[in-house]
Amino acid sequence: MLRSIVLALLLAVSLCADCFAVSLCSGVTMRDVRRRHVLLIALVFGVVQAGLLLLGYLFGDLFVGYVERFAHWIGFLLLLYVGGSMILEAVRGKEEARDLNGLRNIIVASIATSIDALAVGISLSMEQDTLSSALLKCAAVLVVTVITVVTGILGGRRIGTRFGRSAELAGGCVLILIGLNILLGVV
Repeated sequence: MLRSIVLALLLAVSLCADCFAVSLCSGVTMRDVRRRHVLLIALVFGVVQAGLLLLGYLFGDLFVGYVERFAHWIGFLLLLYVGGSMILEAVRGKEEARDLNGLRNIIVASIATSIDALAVGISLSMEQDTLSSALLKCAAVLVVTVITVVTGILGGRRIGTRFGRSAELAGGCVLILIGLNILLGVV
């Protein structure tokens, strides 16, 4: 049982690396960080990440061809959108809060960072992983992602307060580079 928990936690940490990067970069742009809002963002990221992992596990045989062909493009385009928005807003110099402040952007960013969870769920299905093992992994992914996103947003907020627009520009560029890495790493 301990081995299963450790493996689930390692999987969760590896899957939420992109979530951390996006939340860190987006935290840079947030002007007013409220606990409730940060928790909402973290929960959306965690639920989407764990949900796509479970969805991939449950419907693995049906998705395998589609995910392998298009996942890298989907992830790239979604991160390009979020990163490009950050860059445009930094260049325009608007002072309003943005990026992970709107529900649409939260969902887009959470899906962009969770496409790999869908692929991992499919691989778990193909490996004949048990449902209880898959659910343990989903629970670990949910908890670790929530913690990671909260940490990323708060850390990004500190960076944003200190470095302002230059940190916002850098954050947008980093998100686009993560998207390019997804695209070029598979192509």
